[in-house]
Amino acid sequence: MARISVKRGMAQNGDLFGGAARKASAPAPAKKETTRGTPGEAGYTAASIEVLEGLEPVRRRPGMYIGGTDETALHHLFAEVIDNSMDEAVAGHATFIEVDLDADGFVTVTDNGRGMPVDPHPKFPKKSALEVIMTMLHAGGKFDSGAYQTSGGLHGVGVSVVNALSDTLEVEVARGQQLHRQTFSRGVPTSKLQQLGSVKNRRGTKVRFHPDAQIFGKGAHFRPARLFRMARSKAYLFGGVEIRWKCAQTLVEGTDTPAEAVFRFPGGLKDYLAREIEGKETVTPEPFAGKVEKEGGHGSLEWAIAWLPADDGFTNSYCNTIPTPDGGTHEAGFRLALLRGLKDHAERIGQSKRASNIQGDDVVGQTAAMISVFIREPEFQGQNKSRLMTVEASRIVEATVRDAFDHWLAGSPTQATQLLNFVIERAEDRLRRRAEKDVARKTATRKLRLPGKLADCSNSGSVGSELFIVEGDSAGGSAKQARDRAMQAVLPLRGKILNVASATRDKLAANQQIGDLVQALGCGVGANYRHDDLRYDRIIIMTDADVDGAHIASLLITFFYRQMPRLIEEGHLFIAAPPLYKLTQGSKSVYARDDAHRAELEKSVLTGKGKIEVSRFKGLGEMLPAQLKETTMDPRKRTLLKVMIAPEDRDETADSVERLMGNKPEARFAFIQERAAFSQDIVDL
Repeated sequence: MARISVKRGMAQNGDLFGGAARKASAPAPAKKETTRGTPGEAGYTAASIEVLEGLEPVRRRPGMYIGGTDETALHHLFAEVIDNSMDEAVAGHATFIEVDLDADGFVTVTDNGRGMPVDPHPKFPKKSALEVIMTMLHAGGKFDSGAYQTSGGLHGVGVSVVNALSDTLEVEVARGQQLHRQTFSRGVPTSKLQQLGSVKNRRGTKVRFHPDAQIFGKGAHFRPARLFRMARSKAYLFGGVEIRWKCAQTLVEGTDTPAEAVFRFPGGLKDYLAREIEGKETVTPEPFAGKVEKEGGHGSLEWAIAWLPADDGFTNSYCNTIPTPDGGTHEAGFRLALLRGLKDHAERIGQSKRASNIQGDDVVGQTAAMISVFIREPEFQGQNKSRLMTVEASRIVEATVRDAFDHWLAGSPTQATQLLNFVIERAEDRLRRRAEKDVARKTATRKLRLPGKLADCSNSGSVGSELFIVEGDSAGGSAKQARDRAMQAVLPLRGKILNVASATRDKLAANQQIGDLVQALGCGVGANYRHDDLRYDRIIIMTDADVDGAHIASLLITFFYRQMPRLIEEGHLFIAAPPLYKLTQGSKSVYARDDAHRAELEKSVLTGKGKIEVSRFKGLGEMLPAQLKETTMDPRKRTLLKVMIAPEDRDETADSVERLMGNKPEARFAFIQERAAFSQDIVDL
């Protein structure tokens, strides 16, 4: 990696936007104010208003562009780059994409598309179009439908964000039988656009980059398995492209991830679904799958869905090959098409009365479903594009899928009847449970004994209500005094719960703590999970800020992941973040989450001359109710960590839970060995 010299006046760490002191021209003397202001007003002037230029906003606030600086955000950089190559493939200009992860942590994405333009930009004649694309926000060819009919990149910020958050980035463009190259670092060009000579058997764009440790932390690195799955999913989403995967052998030794692979799936989502549900029981012999391609790409649609009577399902949706984990209008249209199609089929065969109570959840609640739509200029929620908001997508999907679903049901009356009976049974079961619950909310707990030592809230509905799961009676006592009785319930646990990943079904059924927790939630477990019956909007795990507390939290998360995965998918599971320290200096008191936060507060907040008194909480039970409320339970002041699973991480998550929490100690030992290299600063043997 080449060293980059930085001129005087820039940050010593090489970060051009890291808050380095800038030499400013002396301001003109301000006119003396005629009105008197408060002391606070005097310190807030025009000079306090900072204007960020170029890619400075990205480095200052990366969360606005990639969702944070964690592992998911790190891998989002790769998504932004490969999405550009996929846009070239979908537009018909590229036939293959190569992905290469080397031993130094560099990712290289190469396509054989048209290549980025390298001629001078009309608005900036001294800069090439390539440099404009890489160094300016909102610069790109996808703002209208001229260069691309359909695309995943819409705002012109994707690859420039990758450039801003990489310590090294290299771009090669083969265009017009000429090879061009330019290098960047942290969003700033480190070379001019170079013409390297003629190439006759090459075209397209090659982007090689390395994430910046100043942004993502020392030791941050791409995970081969995750990149492998992300690359493979692109091949499933567009059958006209070939994805070539390559990874350094040293990075994948001892894992299931291959060092080299080629993906091409003409069957598309149907092939993907077949792989996902292999060996599982399905309601119908064949899944309902189809593909509709439109000239120009706008309105193209592909889908595949299978109904699973004995397993929890999933729904993965995409727009222009971009994953939309939060769903959106295309999922809504898909759901409506299936619901209306099945009701119409019931009416045709004289079963309309039985099917009158069917709802959307009854049809798609227990399915393995994939849906991919291509539309012109889609509207997403946020730069991360997690939710599709285009209203037209709902209409396109509903009309297309509805017609195909009618033909599918009519073409096979036997499987249509099987599906209809399955959905009607789910609807009847839902109504039966609702009838049982059609009493006052408290009735279920007005027995001789509440579930465990549950202190319930008075709220009659689930919206806004919270259940705090705490360890021990001492912490439970403090939490019960600190809570908002109207909206917050408290369930103390007696020590560590059963590890459900290694326990038998009999042990699970006989465990009193799990039974109390399931009864308090009221929604059942496993295949009998009923999301509509969940009695609380938020389930908050609140344990001590120590190793034992982390262990209990991991056991609880494992329980919810294995027995109530939809509770996590719907965003109901949270982890509280109680403080470990109370720091007092004179009359000022602050709370610190951990040692790092403590050091930060001592430098930034407790800057007085008095001695800093440090109190360490051994557990939540040692905190006064007022302290617990202020730091951990008050919605206005607390910090909650939301437990989520990214769609592309499903396989890796399942593998990690099995390795860490399963009954094979050798798997845990291997997991520790794989990560021992990152602990050299802690353990020195």
